[in-house]
Formats: sequence, structure tokens, C-alpha cells
Amino acid sequence: MSAKSEIMNQSLPLMEDFYTIQGEGFYQGNAAYFIRLGGCEVRCVWCDVKDSWDLNAFPSVEITQIVGKAKASGSKIVVVTGGEPTMHNLKALTDELKHAGLRIHLETSGAYPISGDWDWICFSPKKFKTPHKSVAQKADELKVVIFHKSDLEWAEDYAKQVRSSCELFLQPEWSKEKEILPLIINYVKNNPKWKISLQVHKYMDVP
Repeated sequence: MSAKSEIMNQSLPLMEDFYTIQGEGFYQGNAAYFIRLGGCEVRCVWCDVKDSWDLNAFPSVEITQIVGKAKASGSKIVVVTGGEPTMHNLKALTDELKHAGLRIHLETSGAYPISGDWDWICFSPKKFKTPHKSVAQKADELKVVIFHKSDLEWAEDYAKQVRSSCELFLQPEWSKEKEILPLIINYVKNNPKWKISLQVHKYMDVP
């Protein structure tokens, strides 16, 4: 199951789905229903959902069932994440979510071309797998995880590729936050086009 396929998926490998608070980026603090799809070939060393990597580890769930639960949650925002969700053809999923009257956000590393119709795309490029060249210009939000000081320069490379209206965020990698956050604070003060994203859901102890 891949975005490269011309066949529109009517079911998708669902790792988990849950109603929570968006903890990162532009929509931080908003209630949101998360749909986490299985499968990822990016495999970041710091990934906090490594259980999502194995595509075959999760049941294939009909899209109508996934959307029904999302609508029943009462959330106005649905976030599709992973894993790496763009490895799947997501057109049928977004069509059904739109039909249900929901606002749809995508979280992606940009590893594959984006399928489907989205209200908001958060592009978080990773060094472990080069993003597809088509993704940057579709991003509404660029969120770069900073693991090392050198990642700040790498983030600037992607800031040049996105649209001028794209929101720019630098986010410390969780395990190195105490070390990295002061660097990011100083960098944003000197480069105010950027904002800081923190994983506040981890402070709040919500998924």
C-alpha cells in the first residue's frame, strides 16, 4: 500500500486512534482526533513510536470505520500521522473525512508525494530519508526537530524551499531538550522568522 499506487485505498493499517490535545506546532493546545497509521521507512533514531514502523503489524481497517470514530469523537480537527502516513494513498480517507465535515491535518516527513485533500500540512523533514521534492511547496507548517546544533543550518535549507506563508518552527528533540532548547531560544531571538515548538503533550502526560 503506497502513495505510488493508482488504486485508492479503502482500508488502511491503523496503529491507533484517539482524542487528545495537539501538543506541537501551529495548532498546539487545540483538541484533535489523531489517526496514526502503521508503516515507516524513515526510522528516526529518536522516534517515540517505533512500534509503528512495521507495516504488517497492524490490522487493515475500513476507512468508513475510521472516519465514523473520528466524527463520533466530537473533534473538529483530525490529524493523520504515523509512522509515515504518505506511504499510503490517502485520497479515500480525506474524501470521507471531508464529507463528514471535519478539518484534516497531515503530519509528514515528506518522504513520499502527498495524496489526498488537506486543510493543513505539517512538513517535518528528516535526515534519515530525503523528502520528496514536491512536498515543501505544499507545506503550511515547517517543523524541524533539532538534535544537534548543525541541524539549525539544515533547517534553513528547508526554510528556503517552502512558501513565504509557511509557518516556521524549531523543536528540540525530547531526550536532548535541556541541552538544545537554550540554543534554539537564542537562535529564534536572532532569527525571529522562526518560532519554537515544544512537545507540551508530554508535559501534560497525554498521548
